[in-house]
Amino acid sequence: MHKSVLLEESINGLNIKKNGKYIDATLGYAGHSKEILKRLETEGFLFAFDQDETAVKKSDELLSKISTNYKIFHTNFKNMKEFIKEPVDGILFDLGVSSPELDDASRGFSFHKDGPLDMRMDKRNKLTAYDVVNNYSLQDLTNILYTYGEEKNAKSIAKGIEKNRPIKTTLELAEVIKQNVKESYRNKANPCRKTFQAIRIEVNDELKVLELALKDAFDLLKPGGRLCVISFHSLEDRIVKTIFKELTTESTLAKKLPVVPEELKQKAINITKKPIIPSENEININNRSRSAKLRIIEKI
Repeated sequence: MHKSVLLEESINGLNIKKNGKYIDATLGYAGHSKEILKRLETEGFLFAFDQDETAVKKSDELLSKISTNYKIFHTNFKNMKEFIKEPVDGILFDLGVSSPELDDASRGFSFHKDGPLDMRMDKRNKLTAYDVVNNYSLQDLTNILYTYGEEKNAKSIAKGIEKNRPIKTTLELAEVIKQNVKESYRNKANPCRKTFQAIRIEVNDELKVLELALKDAFDLLKPGGRLCVISFHSLEDRIVKTIFKELTTESTLAKKLPVVPEELKQKAINITKKPIIPSENEININNRSRSAKLRIIEKI
């Protein structure tokens, strides 16, 4: 089992109270949840969310060996407010794809292993990577690669995809991408990473969901409760940074008013002035952690 990214730093960041209530918004294979649960006593409780059925089943087995003070919801974290009706002491988001999802070729996330073009984190969803790759217009495909992948070769890759349709597997797609970028670009880093990221974000509607979920999560926190978010690429981090800035800054209008209404007041304080990044040692052990950034705020 892969070790969770920034495990110690994020658990410390939650500032866990023994009888507190916590949410792991991205359960995955319970790396963070196990550590939270170990620190809780009789009154403490953990709520966890994941849209991946396999992750839910495996994590349930793992957590049940530690304690019964938890409940797992098999749903996207965007639905958090539907299920949690009480304020909590801390919420953790570990964004991105879990290692077991990447390692399972049949899920279609990896550009190193051959598998069907799927990329759904929740298999109950209808839209797959196959639909995006084979049915989207050239314009839409270009926009997705440019916006969600920050891919400067978006147009040439999209044209290559359109020309080679139908594309059925991940390695077929990877080959098309490589054929439609310059050799110098291919030699710098794997040219597939950004395109696969873009398609995955589109399939799972990741960015819109994240924005809504972070705001809902903050609403669920008790005063003094902490929100910890680990992001893996600049698009996610930008959303986290923007929302955290709004919450930790007093409105400029507030400075001019004798009595400041609640909605204009500063709502949180920064626990991390700069994001926490993995140590060199962690990056050496787990290369996937290299782009991770942890940001933490505390509700006032």
